[in-house]
Amino acid sequence: MSTDTVTAPANPRSRVILASLIGTTIEFYDFYVYATAAVLVFPILFFPTGNDTTALLASFGVFGAAMIARPIGAMVFGHFGDRYGRKATLVASLLTMGIATFLIGLLPTFQQINWWAALLLLILRLAQGFALGGEWSGAALVATENAPEGKRAWYGSFPQLGAPLGFIIANGLFLTINALLPHASDPTLKSEAFLSWGWRVPFLFSAVMVIIGLWVRLKLVESETFKRAEDKGTIRKLPLATVFRHHGKHLILGTFVMLATYVLFYLMTNFTLSFGTKPSSVEVASAAAQKAAEVKGVAFDPAAFAAQFYPGQGFGYTDFVVMQIIGVVFFGIFTLVSGPWADRIGRRKLLIWTTIAIILFGFTFPLFLGQHAGEPFAVVLTQSFLILGFLLMGITFGPMGALLPELFPTNVRYTGSAVAYNVSSILGAAVAPLIAVWLWQSAGGSSWLVGVYLSAMAVLTLIALILIPETKDHAYEDDLGVSAGS
Repeated sequence: MSTDTVTAPANPRSRVILASLIGTTIEFYDFYVYATAAVLVFPILFFPTGNDTTALLASFGVFGAAMIARPIGAMVFGHFGDRYGRKATLVASLLTMGIATFLIGLLPTFQQINWWAALLLLILRLAQGFALGGEWSGAALVATENAPEGKRAWYGSFPQLGAPLGFIIANGLFLTINALLPHASDPTLKSEAFLSWGWRVPFLFSAVMVIIGLWVRLKLVESETFKRAEDKGTIRKLPLATVFRHHGKHLILGTFVMLATYVLFYLMTNFTLSFGTKPSSVEVASAAAQKAAEVKGVAFDPAAFAAQFYPGQGFGYTDFVVMQIIGVVFFGIFTLVSGPWADRIGRRKLLIWTTIAIILFGFTFPLFLGQHAGEPFAVVLTQSFLILGFLLMGITFGPMGALLPELFPTNVRYTGSAVAYNVSSILGAAVAPLIAVWLWQSAGGSSWLVGVYLSAMAVLTLIALILIPETKDHAYEDDLGVSAGS
């Protein structure tokens, strides 16, 4: 510990936990709302290409585009967070995300303004990614820089808890709206009311959550750790340049440490929703597609449809999302549990064993996802798969709130952890949905290649974990960084 006088924390424990938790909950809620809409309605409303696969890939392409914007947001928000403080930067990131999400709920569709609708959606999606690039790291720093000694990983798990909470709120709201606006004759189709205005409600609702988040965050004061960096003169004019110059190795390793987490994260949310709810037979899919074509008044070619069809499991949307939410409950529980574990045995050791488990989990995809809805053990196997995958997600995601910031000193902690976290989003999350759909199609409707892909990415993470140091006992408060004259 430092020999300087240690003052009492300026931010009470409850305020720290709530401010770090509520912001990331809102941010992840906004992201999940888009992810769900990208599967349910955006292929129809913004990318009506006439080919289901092409429309889904286009929708996922815009989803992934936000990941490209995230490192840019990390650099911009990281710069201001390391130069001027965490509080104002966190408020700005939350406002940016909230406004972009609200505006998506007001967008006209392809049927109204043609491809301009897709362009506007892309712009707002990039704004979402830009905002999330600065949100996570700032929330993690608020939690860990105000944590009591020996409890950094536990405090750092609270912003991570925003991911499962955001998922449950977003999907719960979509489920409710879908139930209130059912299709008149076929529950597998979306009603005109849902396609017209129902899907917009979750996006517009984000405004309420943003107002609550701003109220909490405006009550924060800067951490003593950042104030000490200011007093010691270690604040840098260009934090990003300092990160690359002095901490390039940890930046690269931190990026790959997050890789398996990101790939698992988006496979368990996006891919499984697509795979689980796609019809298991071409006859069922063709009948649904023909009905949709008749509603739109367009021609339908059964032979062409059959030629490009590949099966999923055939669960109903509501049934599958309920199974996902059950799995996400385990995600939340093990996110919190992982914090005290990482404080006790170390971040590196816990994550190495978890990553080995993820490698093995990848090879179980065809075992758990090999049955179609209606077959004897399909529900049990699929639910077990979702619980196990989200459980592993919680254990690997929770300690990241402490580990990545601990790799960098105070004067570049925001920038370093944000860039590592968000560059990893390009390598993992941005391409994961696209690669998964391609592998799913290449395997003729089987999930086994998708599982191999997860295992391969987890091997890269395992190598990075072996190469990084253990950070549990890192002198977080004393590591203020090199001075401006260095």
